[in-house]
Amino acid sequence: MKNAIRPALAVFAALTLLCGLAYPLAVTGLAQLIMPRQANGSLVEHDGKVVGSQLIGQSFTSPRYFWGRPSATAPTPNNAAGSSGANQGPSNPALKEAVAGRIAALRAADPNNRDAIPVDLVAASASGLDPHISPAAALYQVNRVAAARGFPRERVLGLVEAHTELPWLGLFGEARVHVLALNLALDEQMPHTR
Repeated sequence: MKNAIRPALAVFAALTLLCGLAYPLAVTGLAQLIMPRQANGSLVEHDGKVVGSQLIGQSFTSPRYFWGRPSATAPTPNNAAGSSGANQGPSNPALKEAVAGRIAALRAADPNNRDAIPVDLVAASASGLDPHISPAAALYQVNRVAAARGFPRERVLGLVEAHTELPWLGLFGEARVHVLALNLALDEQMPHTR
């Protein structure tokens, strides 16, 4: 028995050092060397302060900002530690109630807007952390944001167009708008005047 325990403990210790210490340190060092920005969370800085990440959505509720996708994470929206979808099917009463509440909030924020509401403004993404919305979702909000900031619709529309990311190589993915980047550009170019 003694002859079997000693080699087993030696292998356990060696694998622990290799897989639990050496490998993570090597991967972390390589990531810091090759792509330090991504390895550190793709953080977004504004005026010398970290204001978010390019990979994680943020909740904006003021009418002067573009709103992102709803988040199903708990205990707070866009909580990266609780990344998950709601796992509610289309016939689930809780999902129907949540969507109805989101529609009501969008209509209340912009009562004159009778356009169809894009689905990404009322349905959470699978991760609950999506930082992007569709161009249609951004365009739906242009009038509300312009009115809240006291700026012409065309100026806000121009910012949406400037922040619309096209599919990669024109083929892969869909056009999208990064909500945090758009809202930072709004604050920079069109400060709140009302």
